[in-house]
Amino acid sequence: MLAVQRVTSRNARFQQWQSLLANRNKRQRAGKFLVQGVRPVSLAVQYGWPIHALIFDGERKLSQWAGELLREVRTEHIAMASDMLADLGEKNESAPELIAVVGMPADDLDRIPVGGDFLGVLFDRPTSPGNIGSIIRSADAFGAGGLIVAGHAADVYDPKSVRASTGSLFALPAVRVPSPREVMDWVAARRASGQPVVMVGTDEHGDCDVFDFDFTQPVLLLVGNETSGLSNAWRELCDHTVSIPMTGAASSLNAANAATAVLYEASRQRIAAGRRTLTGRAPEGSPAAART
Repeated sequence: MLAVQRVTSRNARFQQWQSLLANRNKRQRAGKFLVQGVRPVSLAVQYGWPIHALIFDGERKLSQWAGELLREVRTEHIAMASDMLADLGEKNESAPELIAVVGMPADDLDRIPVGGDFLGVLFDRPTSPGNIGSIIRSADAFGAGGLIVAGHAADVYDPKSVRASTGSLFALPAVRVPSPREVMDWVAARRASGQPVVMVGTDEHGDCDVFDFDFTQPVLLLVGNETSGLSNAWRELCDHTVSIPMTGAASSLNAANAATAVLYEASRQRIAAGRRTLTGRAPEGSPAAART
């Protein structure tokens, strides 16, 4: 373990860390955010994110995981009193044993890999950081290559988003863009290089039901704002729109739930296509089977 520094009062440095929780502008200026939890911190290290400091509880015996992390990660190690660490962990009853101060990557769309099996998600002006984190988690689970957060939106690095992603934020590129122009330039460049990316919007009055659309092609899935759906600008840029068939009294789905449903269908189709390649047959009920 490297030499340990001790922070014993709520001094200027402590206040700087605390500001990373609630102040988006200060997070952005510092280029850092706080991460807690075994899985999120472990994935941040595993995927090579810059760890600027590890802050740990200096008043209790650490777990094997925390001890090994402090031995292996060569960064600033800071011991802190439990009550102060609880403030940084936003917990009223118990303090986390360790918090990582992690650096933000650049908002560069080229961080998102685009291959022949590309599946990406664009979230238009999300207002809930929890929904951002949930979509990151679902996108990671169902094989997407990245998330684009567009327009005036909640922050990808808000503590609620980081927690809701349960660590998938560190495995899946999430890029913030101010407007459609940056995305369309990126999509045009991908198309020019031979990747025919299709832009597919979710809409309750879509061109077809989600299970009738072919998601085995390269797709950028567009998900609308929680309140008003996709903006007119994004709707006009869509090549296709799809809807999720619904029954019962519900009139709509939460944005994160809707994205998860479509991502699952895309994953299902791609798995079926892979099996079809192996067997030479289209499974009954698949879009390919319906076309034959």
